[in-house]
Amino acid sequence: MTHSERHRPEIVVGLVATPPDHPARVAAPLRAELAGGLAERVDADVRWIVREGWGDVAPRRDHGIEALLDDLAQRRADDQWDVAICLTDLPLHAERVPLVAQTSARRRVAVVSLPALGLRQLRAARAAVPDLVNRLLTDASDKRVPPTGQAPAEMARRMPAVHRVVGEADAGERRYVASGLIGRARLVTGMVRANRPGRALLGLSKLLVGAFGTAAFALTTDTIWQMGDALGGLRLTVIMLLGLAALVTWLIVAHDLWEKPGRRTPTELARLFNLGTTLTLTLATAVSYVVLFVGTALVGALLIDTSVLEQTLQRPVDWTDYLTLAWITSSLATVGGAIGSGLENEETVRAAAYGYHPQPDGWRDEQGGQSHRGR
Repeated sequence: MTHSERHRPEIVVGLVATPPDHPARVAAPLRAELAGGLAERVDADVRWIVREGWGDVAPRRDHGIEALLDDLAQRRADDQWDVAICLTDLPLHAERVPLVAQTSARRRVAVVSLPALGLRQLRAARAAVPDLVNRLLTDASDKRVPPTGQAPAEMARRMPAVHRVVGEADAGERRYVASGLIGRARLVTGMVRANRPGRALLGLSKLLVGAFGTAAFALTTDTIWQMGDALGGLRLTVIMLLGLAALVTWLIVAHDLWEKPGRRTPTELARLFNLGTTLTLTLATAVSYVVLFVGTALVGALLIDTSVLEQTLQRPVDWTDYLTLAWITSSLATVGGAIGSGLENEETVRAAAYGYHPQPDGWRDEQGGQSHRGR
């Protein structure tokens, strides 16, 4: 270290992910580049040190954002960080609209709700965190950095998720909130993104195998061929939707994925958790259905000769008849797959519940220097 570097002021920024699941996957790449971003956008004369750590596997739900800020402030003090930023997958609200972020100069901490950022959460966090650190240091009158000349509302121009800034400016308690309709839509899509529907899809592999088995058996039954020919597009659509709805309902009920309001989970939060769980499972089962449909159509085209199908239907057939056959077969097989879903590994299915976080494996708390296990 050179003489000039030793005399540069040093500011330690703690970056906490809670729970250490999806938020940690955002925090890891952000931490690697945050020091450079702070030097570029806050102060290049400061030596920025970024520490990464875990929050609770099951983050505080009671008392909402204030409880999170208090917990984060205690963590900051214990680890002797100058400021701390928390990335959480909890959907937070302020004034009945989604809360994107909140800063507290008194505590010298800020919380960012990743779901409120929408689908591109890492990109939005890159834009938000340097501004939040800058705002915290300015509001806390930290002399190591020059006061920011930017108004808090300017953050909204760099973050589409932020609609306006409210709160006690003199006290340094600022809330960055989203708009009503668009903000809620972004929050819901962000919850599905944070819930990692791809993980739910992989977790339903046995279900898909069972559905393929059911579909293969159904393809050999000429009664199914005749039913597909007799039913119109509207009825086939209804059967498909009923099959998917039955599968999602069965997964939720059989694996106890429904979040119940209680002392630690307010009613509104439980409602959002259940919405995130339902949408995640709906997306995963819809993708499974598409895979099943394509596979069934290919198998049907290979196994069922056109002359045999024409003899059963007593009319000329073309490729659309094979698609119709795959349609009704996949819909019926989806219901059969729902029964097979009871054989799925409990951990993989429960991971689709928004309020549930599987035990993380391989994450390390940089401050604690040891691996932690989920509760």
